[in-house]
Amino acid sequence: MEMEAAKMIGAGLAAIGAGLAALGVGNVFAKFLEGALRNPGAADSQQGRLFIGFAAAELLGLLAFLVAVILVFVA
Repeated sequence: MEMEAAKMIGAGLAAIGAGLAALGVGNVFAKFLEGALRNPGAADSQQGRLFIGFAAAELLGLLAFLVAVILVFVA
């Protein structure tokens, strides 16, 4: 396999992580809303954890995107 083809395949596989991060963010917000609708009194205390989960999922997506860009343009 040629080196250029291997780089593009690796970048495509790394880009899958960006799509999975979108699913993770959706899951974080869905679980927060589910819990908030079950117990509205506890929703305010869980909002900090919501943003931490959102940031963690988004960070993984950005890292996957960064790896894809590095594979395409640098390696």
